[in-house]
Amino acid sequence: MRTRPLLALAGTVAALSLTAVTPASAADPAVLTTANGDVAVGDVLTASLASGTNATLYSSATGTSGVSCAASGFTATVTDNPTAPGTATESLTGHTFGSCSANVIGVLGVTSITVNNLAYSTAVSSDGTVTVTPAAGSAIQTTVVLRTLLGSINCVYQAPSLTGAASNADNSITFTGQHFTKSSGSSLCFANGYFTAKYAPVTNAGAAVTVN
Repeated sequence: MRTRPLLALAGTVAALSLTAVTPASAADPAVLTTANGDVAVGDVLTASLASGTNATLYSSATGTSGVSCAASGFTATVTDNPTAPGTATESLTGHTFGSCSANVIGVLGVTSITVNNLAYSTAVSSDGTVTVTPAAGSAIQTTVVLRTLLGSINCVYQAPSLTGAASNADNSITFTGQHFTKSSGSSLCFANGYFTAKYAPVTNAGAAVTVN
């Protein structure tokens, strides 16, 4: 007569054991992860241009006249990384360009490209959308110094925000045709700039970052 109650008790204990173990083993990942686990707040993410690509700032959305750089990279510190699905946030503290050239009439070369008004806020959503925004009352700003027949000129370009796309296929972030307008500079500075660049892989301490 005791067999059935004992079996029922054993079944209850087993069920409670599974309930206790399952949540820990099937815990949802954070939005940003690597092969080593969730990316921690305070971790630094870095990336350079994808192999074989250039970062460009062209004078039109469909043209090829403007500035092209063979080197570029960014550094960002993670400020929040919630459980997926969700939106992780970062502080973009560094964005550099190098090995740049120009094919604009009257321009002999590119002296430097400097990203101003850092740091910028960066949001990375589970759907792969990447949004970069400046501090309140500021703008995303880049100063391009060109060598011309008339001497050195500064061309300052601004944008209210940038939108990119993250891909887990190659752990990349791509910006395509992001529109900047000239805020100051001579007539040799083109009136509009369209920024395109692909950064891959995005890494955290050498490990590729995945967006969940």
